[in-house]
Amino acid sequence: MRAIMAVLDPKKAIYSVSIPKSLLLGSVLFALGLISLFTGHIASDIEWAQLRRRWQPRNRVVYREPVDIWKSEVSNLYYGCSDRGPNFGTGARESRSNGYLLIAASGGLNQQRTGITDAVVVARILNATLVIPELDHDSFWKDKSEFADIFDVNWFISSLSKDVTVVKRIPDKVMRSMEKPPYTMRVPRKSTPEYYHDFALPILLRRRALQLTKFDYRLANTLDEELQKLRCRVNYHALRFTKPIQSLGQKLVKKMRKMSSRFIAIHLRFEPDMLAFSGCYYGGGEKERKELGDIRKRWATLPDLSAEDERSRGKCPLTPFEVGLMLRALGFGNDTYVYVAAGEIYGGEETLKPLRDLFPHLYTKEMLAGENLTPFLSYSSRLAAIDYIVCDESDVFATNNNGNMAKILAGRRRYMGHKRTIRPNAKKLSSLFKARNVTDWGTFSRKVKACQRGFMGEPDEMRPGRGEFHEFPYSCVCQKPAEPKGLGEVGNNDQKRLHRLTE
Repeated sequence: MRAIMAVLDPKKAIYSVSIPKSLLLGSVLFALGLISLFTGHIASDIEWAQLRRRWQPRNRVVYREPVDIWKSEVSNLYYGCSDRGPNFGTGARESRSNGYLLIAASGGLNQQRTGITDAVVVARILNATLVIPELDHDSFWKDKSEFADIFDVNWFISSLSKDVTVVKRIPDKVMRSMEKPPYTMRVPRKSTPEYYHDFALPILLRRRALQLTKFDYRLANTLDEELQKLRCRVNYHALRFTKPIQSLGQKLVKKMRKMSSRFIAIHLRFEPDMLAFSGCYYGGGEKERKELGDIRKRWATLPDLSAEDERSRGKCPLTPFEVGLMLRALGFGNDTYVYVAAGEIYGGEETLKPLRDLFPHLYTKEMLAGENLTPFLSYSSRLAAIDYIVCDESDVFATNNNGNMAKILAGRRRYMGHKRTIRPNAKKLSSLFKARNVTDWGTFSRKVKACQRGFMGEPDEMRPGRGEFHEFPYSCVCQKPAEPKGLGEVGNNDQKRLHRLTE
């Protein structure tokens, strides 16, 4: 008993009894055991947390990195879906609509395409009859083509008949009955359906005809799902090119396929006007600075820009040589067949030569079409439509910019099964190109692959709220149901990626 008291009260033990060595040693060991047990749990928790931190990022890198540069490994799990829902009623017939909506689209082919697509949706919102849109004849493109010169107008009208009534023009009888000509207005960019209801509809009801001018990106990016699906039906199904354009485009595709079973299409925006507008510098010395500077004076309101700052911010289109370096670093060999879709390239063949040196099998519509291109040469939008067809049909589509054609085709290729689409991460690539001469090829290639992760057209790059809907048509991309068995580890990872898209 005294021994126990001594352990519980050491001060008293000094005066009353001495502690046996065996008991003292046992107590110390017991205390050390408790400490060891407690700290062991802490240590194991810390080690487990560290282990998870070490493995999770590494797993994500492997998980997201494309394995096949020609095709996404999980593209077969996705498909375009834009059918009308059961609650999306038939559009109003002409006689029962709220009036006629006229649209004046602006810009080049693909900018006009966004305007036409949104015009159909706005007509649906206003319960209006849509008149075939007018195309821009006065912008930089200077193309006098009408809607029917580029698109199959009869197909456009018939394919949308359940959604919106479309007519080629306002009937003469209706025009004569109007007291005043159609009211003209310009709505703010990215206006909501509520804005159209509050400000456009009252005018339409009062005047019976309303014209919206400069119609590009005038509708909000985010709409309800049924209206988003209508956007997809217009863009990916109703807007079909005319037979002459479609025929020549397919001929060029067949010529590329005859030379190689697969090919890359590169869209190069490198026209003098576009480069001048960007405010960037491309290494052409004083001659370039003067030429682009003179062009830049056409826009009196453009601010003074620092070419170096613009490049570091990723605002400068890649040069043809830089596009070639990016593609070679990603793994495309010099035996790859390349189709270049482009307008007038600043510097001509001299600018294109470095890209041709990297990819000797390089072709353009001029090279492939020959005299068949003659009827289209005076019409920039029709030439762009031919390029559009070849780019859409290519195995890999790459761009040097983030312009309208790049966005429209990126969205279409996602809708058509996530065909490989490579968009340059210009902000990160700019620093790599600067250091190219002091970096060995292996290091450069590895860094390019790393910074392009997330810019290769993989399905998990798309999520609601990211970018323009024309570029990321998330409402119109569906996943196939999981296979009941035999998926394996890769299949399970694929299903996780599918799940992420719908979260």
